Amino acid sequence: MRKPLLAIATSLFSLFLLSPALADTVHFTTEEYPPFNYRDGKTAVGATTDQIRKVMADIGVDYTITIMPWARAYTQALTEPMTCVFATAHDERRDALFKWVQPLLIDRSILIKHSDSMVAATTIDDARKYLVGTWREDYTETILRRNDFPRIDVGSDFRATLKKLMSDRIDLMPISEFYFDRLRKDGNPVEKVTVLSQQPMGIACQKDFPAGLLNKMQTALDALIADGTQKQIFLKYGLHLGD
Repeated sequence: MRKPLLAIATSLFSLFLLSPALADTVHFTTEEYPPFNYRDGKTAVGATTDQIRKVMADIGVDYTITIMPWARAYTQALTEPMTCVFATAHDERRDALFKWVQPLLIDRSILIKHSDSMVAATTIDDARKYLVGTWREDYTETILRRNDFPRIDVGSDFRATLKKLMSDRIDLMPISEFYFDRLRKDGNPVEKVTVLSQQPMGIACQKDFPAGLLNKMQTALDALIADGTQKQIFLKYGLHLGD
C-alpha cells in the first residue's frame, strides 16, 4: 500500500501547488509615500493604492498589499514570483528588469530645498554644488548620478531623507511634484529649485509574471484611465492630473 499512498499524496500536493487561487494571488509591495501609498491604521490606501485595488477587483484576482521600506519592496518584486512593486518609475535601467503595467501617473521629479536654508540654486548646474539626498533603490539616485551630481547622500527611505532636508543635514532632495504640492498645502517650509526629470510611474512585476494576467491588469488600468476613474481617485486625495 505504500506506493499507492505515496502516489496519492504526491498528486494531492501537486494539485495544491497548482491551485488557481494560489497561482493567481498577486503580492504587491510599496513604500510609505503619502498621498500615493500609505497606511490608514492597518489598511494600505492612497492615490496609487486605490488604483491597484480597483484593477484587481475588476479582473477578480486575489492580491495582497504590503508597505515596507522601498529597497525591500523593490528587491522582493525583482526576485519573488507573482510580486509587483508600485509606483515605480519606468526608466531605461529598469525596463528589462520587470514586466510593466502603466501608467498609474505621469510624474515630474523636482529638486527642493528647505525654505530656511542658504541654498542658492535655480538650475541643475547650480544644484550640483550642493549635497543632495535620496534613498536606497530609488530611481532618482540613478538620475542624479547620470547628471554628474558629485555629492549624494543615500538614506534608508523617503521619510529619513525628508527629515534630513528639514534639519539642514542635506541641502536638496528630489521629490514628486505632486507630493511637493501636498507638502506646501500642509504648511511645510519647502521650495522648488528645478525640474530633475519626468517619467511614467507604473506597476513593476517580477520578470516571470504571467503574460496573460499582466495583460488583464493593463486592460483594466486602461479602462480606469479612459472612463475618468483615475482622475477621480487623484481628486479624492487632493491631486490634480494634467490633461
